[in-house]
Amino acid sequence: MNYIVMDLEWNQSNTGLEEEIEVLPFEIIEIGAIKLNDKGVMMSEFNQLIKPSVYREMHQITSKLIHLQMQELERGKPFEQVMTEFLSWCGEDSYLFCTWGNLDLLELQRNMKFYHMTPMSNGPIAFLDVQKLFSLAYEDGKSRRALEYAVDLKKVEKDIPFHRAFSDAYYTAKIFTMILEEKPEVLKNISYDIYHPPVDRASEIKVQFDTYMKYISREFDSKADAFADREVVSSKCYLCHRNLRKKLRWFTPNGRHYYCLAYCEKHGYLKGKIRIRKSENGKIYVVKTTKLISPQEAELLRERSLRAKELRKRHNHV
Repeated sequence: MNYIVMDLEWNQSNTGLEEEIEVLPFEIIEIGAIKLNDKGVMMSEFNQLIKPSVYREMHQITSKLIHLQMQELERGKPFEQVMTEFLSWCGEDSYLFCTWGNLDLLELQRNMKFYHMTPMSNGPIAFLDVQKLFSLAYEDGKSRRALEYAVDLKKVEKDIPFHRAFSDAYYTAKIFTMILEEKPEVLKNISYDIYHPPVDRASEIKVQFDTYMKYISREFDSKADAFADREVVSSKCYLCHRNLRKKLRWFTPNGRHYYCLAYCEKHGYLKGKIRIRKSENGKIYVVKTTKLISPQEAELLRERSLRAKELRKRHNHV
């Protein structure tokens, strides 16, 4: 298994016109990457500028951040050519993408769709979010730090400037290699880019981590269709795999996130959380997490359910 540590730079509309943003919110202008083997040893590198075709003026914030001028980009190659070269460079051997944060694969696939390129995948893409792994390895597992913060904390030598695609991929690879050597157990915390949700029930994602389980559904035409699906609304203990009876049925405080409470005789209270996501074609899919919680946390969830019910009553009476 190889690791493709990737970073992108992108430009955006300088006018804020909605029609431009809807066409392509972020146009990729640079791809940088480092290929590592399973021991964390660098095998090769990739670094290419991309000639823009949508935004021909550099956004003022982008220009200040990455110190890149439009004249330099004009010497770049078209996106389709760079992307074809990049995928060829990634190679035929199995690999995982590694990125700092969770946006790069999303924008990469969105740009590929804009240029009518063959998708890298018809479903979710597993990858390693090095920003998340850094937090799990060295901090509280919840914080999300800037790359330079991680470099400073781990005392990595700053031998090239930040905020260009290759340099940020280079520093991300440095941090990743440290994690690989010092805390390899956190690498089991796989992330999934869901630009393309699962295509059917058989390809839905079900993955268990140390303290929770994640389920990613196929697409549904509506929220009602999703909540009519037995798998979506089920509550299973991820340790003993028993179907559990709910103590609190699914409720929502905001219309986007839904919660439930169930009880396992062997392992205790279990909280379910559903996030409703909209796919690129206008349908919806569900990301559900289930985790064991304490009796005190269960009581707080009950109180939250009561508040949501009261708010709903007030809204209905207005």
